[in-house]
Amino acid sequence: MSELRFTEDHEWLRTEADGSVTVGITAFAQNALGDVVFVQLPELQGYDKGAEAATVESVKAASGVYMPLDGEVVATNPALEDSPELVNEDPLGEGWFFRFIPADAAAVGQLLDQDAYDRLIKASAEA
Repeated sequence: MSELRFTEDHEWLRTEADGSVTVGITAFAQNALGDVVFVQLPELQGYDKGAEAATVESVKAASGVYMPLDGEVVATNPALEDSPELVNEDPLGEGWFFRFIPADAAAVGQLLDQDAYDRLIKASAEA
């Protein structure tokens, strides 16, 4: 598994061998949401960076999952339609949301690495 990258919106990204990028929400985001009860997955189409691509609903709230970079969604996780609790059980694995082909593959490497994301979480916890 390649190194994960993160966004300030608490999404994680993993570049796959075929060049696609898998996206999910971090354990921090999942813990904040609580028990996930529904996931609306994105359409297979192009999205601009920052666009709401998916929606996750929990017993506490609904939240958007945002497109981390410009790109085209090429796959979604069908398991989430029947088992949204996978987001709770395995947010960094089986609970992934979608895969996309980034318009600029090098841009993935410019997102937060694990250390930078850990600092972001720590700063938000102290705020």
